[in-house]
Amino acid sequence: MTSNCFANFVLYAKFSRMTHGIPSSVGILIIGAGPTGLGAATRLIQKGNTDWILIDASDSPGGLSSSQCTPEGFLFDMGGHVIFSHFDYFDDLLDAFVGDWNTHKRISFVWFKGRYVPYPFQNNLFCLDTNDKMTCIDGLIDTIVTKQSNPPDTFDDWILQSLGTGIADLFMRPYNLKVWAYPTTELQCKWLGERVATVDIKRVIRNVLVNQQDDGWGPNAVFRFPKQGGTGGIWKQVASQLPSTRMHFNRTVTYIDYDRKTVTLSDGSLVRYENLVSTIPLDISLGWLGRPDLASRLRYSSTHVVGVGFRGTNPHDKKCWLYYPEDSIPFYRATVFSAYAEANCPRADVCLPTIHRADKPIAPEDAVPRPGPYWSLMFEVSESEEFKPVDSGSVVEETIKGAILANLIEKDTEIVSIFYKRLERGYPTPHLDRDSVLEEALPLLKSKQVWSRGRFGAWKYEVGNQDHSVMQGVEAVDNILDGSPETTLDFPNKVNGNRNSDKRF
Repeated sequence: MTSNCFANFVLYAKFSRMTHGIPSSVGILIIGAGPTGLGAATRLIQKGNTDWILIDASDSPGGLSSSQCTPEGFLFDMGGHVIFSHFDYFDDLLDAFVGDWNTHKRISFVWFKGRYVPYPFQNNLFCLDTNDKMTCIDGLIDTIVTKQSNPPDTFDDWILQSLGTGIADLFMRPYNLKVWAYPTTELQCKWLGERVATVDIKRVIRNVLVNQQDDGWGPNAVFRFPKQGGTGGIWKQVASQLPSTRMHFNRTVTYIDYDRKTVTLSDGSLVRYENLVSTIPLDISLGWLGRPDLASRLRYSSTHVVGVGFRGTNPHDKKCWLYYPEDSIPFYRATVFSAYAEANCPRADVCLPTIHRADKPIAPEDAVPRPGPYWSLMFEVSESEEFKPVDSGSVVEETIKGAILANLIEKDTEIVSIFYKRLERGYPTPHLDRDSVLEEALPLLKSKQVWSRGRFGAWKYEVGNQDHSVMQGVEAVDNILDGSPETTLDFPNKVNGNRNSDKRF
């Protein structure tokens, strides 16, 4: 049963299914079949607009929210995606076209000096040893005594003004370097909003005195995950309801002429458009626009995704994901991916050979197939050329060693599957220079009838989740058709002040 919001959607989509090639001209061209592009397409159908097509370089939808399956049957997302929402439209879309869900309470920890500290770290100082507690509390008190009247210029300033030097040095600085692959002094702080927990100092001290855990903070304290297909399965389901005549995969854009309003594809064909919704990374778009001066000022980090499938029973109970600020561990986050859905691993009766013990390879003659059960972990490692280079050739091996060091697995844990993917563009960096680039670049492209939107199209991490991305596409279409405001893009703090998940769960 579809929601009222999408009551006519399926009928229209099925009615529109015919076969023909890609047209040479179109009213609205959408580039990218990730959440933003699919959000734009669903909105066009709702509006009854038939003069549009969507093209994507991949052979299936999802973009950075896709999933891949190993030959052994382990499913992994392209990073730690979970579903929570700030928007009715997003919830209605997923409820209408996605099947069964699992609902999880976030159980997340920071691995720090050989112990688990509940997330967020700054609210759970009671877990630290006495010296570290004193260091952190002293720093928090100093923020009150030396209260700054000037707003912070950098993320590092914000950390010091809000959390103090103790939490800064023990956790925030090292962890954020591992996440962003840029030091906190290189990042601005307007993106923060709901992304970083602030501190109620009285509450923190009370928690320390009574040894009380404080873990309910944040927009993803409760989240859902599909029972089948991973995150990528969501977008395959949504795309399957769109008219196939308008969806064109394996179509790589090699150039956009913004003055002539033409897109050149890798086969040499041209597509003319009147309006363009583009999720192509903004730096690439600016290069084609002849503005390398703007493009060169944008920063991003790459992401190495390492997925490992194990034989045995998950030893981590109901933990969801874990954070790692220390240099001795190469990854910044580990997700117990098998805990999200049973279908993320093969069935227990599937027989697989052990290809590797955690601490050494297995000789082929000893790799005898045996049944499960199975479980899995997914790791993320960030990279930047400037501050945090990563060796792609050794990152998997180093990740497995780090998992042993972090007590995630034992030395004799049996590995039956390994997945590895490097995402050249993993996160758009909220660099100090970012906003001044966006203030010029996005209006410049829009003046040429180009709505550059999505995680890398708009380059705004603070509205780069899947729900935000869908709404960027929806609101871009509304703006094209009737001039409606683009609230998600222009007012991140406003949209992030709302949260629908509590109403749904």
